[in-house]
Amino acid sequence: MRLGVLDIGSNTGHLLVVDAHDGAAPLPAFSYKQPLRLAEHLDENGDVSWTGIEALASFTAEALVVAEEKGCEEMLPFATSAVRDSGNAEEVLAHVRERTGVDIQVLPGEDEARLTFLAVRRWFGWSAGRLLVFDIGGGSLEIASGADERPDVAQSLPLGAARLASEWAAEVADPEGLRRVRRDIRATIARDAGQVLRSGSTHRAAATSKTFRSLARICGAAPSGVGPLAPRALPLDELRSWIPKLVTMSPAELAALPGVSPSRAHQIVPGALVAEACMDIFDEDRLEICPWALREGVILERIDKLGVTDPS
Repeated sequence: MRLGVLDIGSNTGHLLVVDAHDGAAPLPAFSYKQPLRLAEHLDENGDVSWTGIEALASFTAEALVVAEEKGCEEMLPFATSAVRDSGNAEEVLAHVRERTGVDIQVLPGEDEARLTFLAVRRWFGWSAGRLLVFDIGGGSLEIASGADERPDVAQSLPLGAARLASEWAAEVADPEGLRRVRRDIRATIARDAGQVLRSGSTHRAAATSKTFRSLARICGAAPSGVGPLAPRALPLDELRSWIPKLVTMSPAELAALPGVSPSRAHQIVPGALVAEACMDIFDEDRLEICPWALREGVILERIDKLGVTDPS
């Protein structure tokens, strides 16, 4: 079955076309994406601006054409934090539906964490034991832990890299401002960290998302060209040594770092601060990077349902 997964994230709109079969890993067939930067298209009231709404509708219309051309039998459209947290989410979705006929479903934060956890569990397998998973998106940070395919704890916090870059860009420029940002990030994560810490000892800690992949690449992980099976990790000591240097770099210097795209260079510092806080608060000195994330979790859940409803 060929599926089109339409992921409306806080940074990017991404259509991933995959060949999906029960009992097999989803096989990517085509990828189409555009930078939407919805988390940065919010007005003073927290509403997605008309510019952002139009960009989303245009991308959805283009993605629909691509999905049809690539032979997709089914579309799985969903939106995450930027739309979920906006004050005019219903208006945004209604406009897209009216213009394109696509009914985008908004994923609750806990579902985002749960589906990401499912993808990471399937990637590493049962031998990973109790998993602790972190995912820094554009608008939110997802944290999930558990010993099964459904996490015992699934949290979504307003600590996405694009959101923080927009809110605190000026503050990290001076030492006192940087200290305030670090303190606020850590306080937000620590507030409910006990739910995770009380659920049991972690056997394997993993991270996924573009932000974590970029940070791992900066810290010496293998480039993407080596392929998804190459082991990659983000060591806390390396990350800590890089943060003071990242803070002093210009956008052009950040964009020149390995694994950093120019469109996301301004998100690297807040992303690094969130990653460091996660590792510190949960006492993890190393995170393994998983190439599967939310999109794969959505696909895997759909494949599971396909297997139940159509055993053939």
